Amino acid sequence: MPDFLLNPNIVYIVLMAATLMVMLALATPGTGLLEIGAFFLIAAAGYGLYLLSFNWWALLLMVLSAIPFVYSLRKPKREPFLVLAILMLIAGSIFIIPRTLTHGTVNPFIALVTSALVAGFLWVAGRKTVEAAQIKPSHDLNKLVGQVGEAKTRIQNEGTVQVAGELWSARSDVPIPAGNTIRVVKRDGFILIVEKMN
Repeated sequence: MPDFLLNPNIVYIVLMAATLMVMLALATPGTGLLEIGAFFLIAAAGYGLYLLSFNWWALLLMVLSAIPFVYSLRKPKREPFLVLAILMLIAGSIFIIPRTLTHGTVNPFIALVTSALVAGFLWVAGRKTVEAAQIKPSHDLNKLVGQVGEAKTRIQNEGTVQVAGELWSARSDVPIPAGNTIRVVKRDGFILIVEKMN
């Protein structure tokens, strides 16, 4: 049995790191790295809590903090839910490891600093995630339809055109020699359907 997992301070820090990884994985799903890191940290923290004993209600409070956290990320102006999630997480984490006859509890200074760091990071990450979700794409590809450009290569089944100062893949129903002026008729994903200008 690893001795460091009998130290409530170490277990607390590992638990808070695991919680932070889980929250970040919820905020930015799909990378896989955060999920794997969270899994290993949860396993280590869970084993440490099992060895030390813990308050079930505090653990439940920490787990339930994910609900308002995820809810706060889905739409703008839900900062109160982000605050609620952070408060639930901190309250649960502070009381998760009770003082026993064989083991002490978490050092209040370590609990305060760790909680403050995790809360601050979650606040910034949560706000930035919401802001990123609200940003409109810088390119509205539908605005390309109707614009005039130049065929940079011969176009039929495929080719390249320059429209709005950028090079685009293009195709046409009839062959268009390189150097001719074209007009964008429609688009198919990132491929522009073009026609030759008379």
